[in-house]
Amino acid sequence: MLIELHIGNFAIIDQVTLSFSSGFSVLSGETGAGKSMIIDALGILRGDRFDASHIRSGTDRSRIEGVFQVKPHPDFIALLDEHGLREEGDDSIIILREVNRESNRTVSRINGRAVTNAVVREVGSWLIDIHGQHDGLTIFNAKTHLDILDRFGALFPARQKVSDLYTQWRSIRTELNELRTAADRRTERIQELRSLQADVSAAKLVQGEEEALVAERTRFQNGARITELTTQIYQSLTGDERRPRGIVDSSVVVAQLCADLQKYDPSIESIVTQATELQYALADLAQAVRSYRDRIEFDPGRIEAIEDRITELRALQRKYRATIPELIERAAQATSELDKLEHSDEYVAALEQQELRMRSQLGTAAHVLSQQRATAATKLASAVEASARDLAMPHVRFAVQQTQTNAFDGVVVSQSDGTTALLACDRSGVDRVEFMIAPNPGEEPKSLAKTASGGEGSRLFLAIKSVLAQVEVVETMVFDEVDTGVGGRAGAVVGEKLWNISRHHQVLCISHLPQVATFADTHYAISKKVSAERTSTHVVALDEHARVDELAAMLNGHPVSAQSRSVAADMLTHARERKAIRQ
Repeated sequence: MLIELHIGNFAIIDQVTLSFSSGFSVLSGETGAGKSMIIDALGILRGDRFDASHIRSGTDRSRIEGVFQVKPHPDFIALLDEHGLREEGDDSIIILREVNRESNRTVSRINGRAVTNAVVREVGSWLIDIHGQHDGLTIFNAKTHLDILDRFGALFPARQKVSDLYTQWRSIRTELNELRTAADRRTERIQELRSLQADVSAAKLVQGEEEALVAERTRFQNGARITELTTQIYQSLTGDERRPRGIVDSSVVVAQLCADLQKYDPSIESIVTQATELQYALADLAQAVRSYRDRIEFDPGRIEAIEDRITELRALQRKYRATIPELIERAAQATSELDKLEHSDEYVAALEQQELRMRSQLGTAAHVLSQQRATAATKLASAVEASARDLAMPHVRFAVQQTQTNAFDGVVVSQSDGTTALLACDRSGVDRVEFMIAPNPGEEPKSLAKTASGGEGSRLFLAIKSVLAQVEVVETMVFDEVDTGVGGRAGAVVGEKLWNISRHHQVLCISHLPQVATFADTHYAISKKVSAERTSTHVVALDEHARVDELAAMLNGHPVSAQSRSVAADMLTHARERKAIRQ
């Protein structure tokens, strides 16, 4: 549930902070006052695009913050834990989004932790469900009907099972097709793989060999300099004709002096230890340098062998356009591929059997899902018709048309008459779903897109949404002028339906109809003011007196008359009486 919304320097909004409660809240105001900005801000909290174009003129950054109180849901908790966003014992979620004009960079945080916009969308989809004034049109799009039915029937787990089986089945079919297509060049491919294996085996490739050879060649190419440096290091440590005493000898003297000094001041024991350790360390270093120098050899024959080997390795890499590690891996993989090619007939036969089994499993799962959809379709139709009656559509008949398409390469699905059929199948199953409606008695249901008027479309959308609200997990539902195309008489039933949805979810609604607004538990007025040639939006929660004035203005405009106030007060009383009956 949205507890608080803060909007700063966003479009024409200067600074607005809104506190919300559960139930039904309505926001009203004149055109251009900034109602759509509130919806846009909520959309940004849900992960919509947020960039410098949203920043209020004359300011350098915009900030939107939402505080939510959430009920524990296992999947949502798992999502928060996955991204490290949950605080143990804290049921609040704070989403903060900020954009800077100069960099056009958006920063997003959830519970104080920086996150990507993709994470904001994931989390936001659990918190806010927004329906704009044109979203009623989505019910006219048959592509959305299957999702609506599956959501109502809680069928997405069964649908996911079908999707997983479909993916496996398509993978096997793709491999079969590739094997059949490749049969013509099988002999050529076998020769290629055997040649690769022979070359790699003859070359006796070893991981890291090329790098070691290059390093050894570098040492040989710089042999004189290496010898010179090694000698200088050793002489510095042990001395030479010009300097009989080297660093090692000096360290011995230093250690002895420190030991003598300790006789007079025992507190310098640590210094004596360091001096002694240094003496031994320098002596070890001198010995190591001498051993290294004695091992240095510059055999011309070895240099030639290195050059020949590097040339051989690089020629092999050019031939196959691969690195040494890749060649080793490809040679290993060639064994498996050769086995398939040399026994391809047997492998194809086995794969065909596997494809048949997988197709059968997919057909069974799709059949079960289709039957579950048929059951859910009957329940959805009945529930939508009942909800539509509440919205002043008493004669409407709503039906869910469920069809399948035959396909020679489809999946085998059992039919109600005991026969089987080959049906086209995709990740969602074998069904195509479309909502049908008959608005008037005596008519046969027809496609919703071709039948419902604008007002009917809005009310049907609300009827369906009110049914789905019972199974939705999102707590905050936002409706942006879903009463578009609805007259005053129907507006009251729309308002009552929105209030009824708010019994299960927090509902925020932008509305221009006073008949809708009267059913709200809380009413906010949005206004636009101009000061010092700057336009800003203001939002206030209305008390009883101010609410009557706002409703009166929504009825007949300004100036508000005593008669319009009286009508508004009567509408409020009627709405409260209706709500008391439905409690």
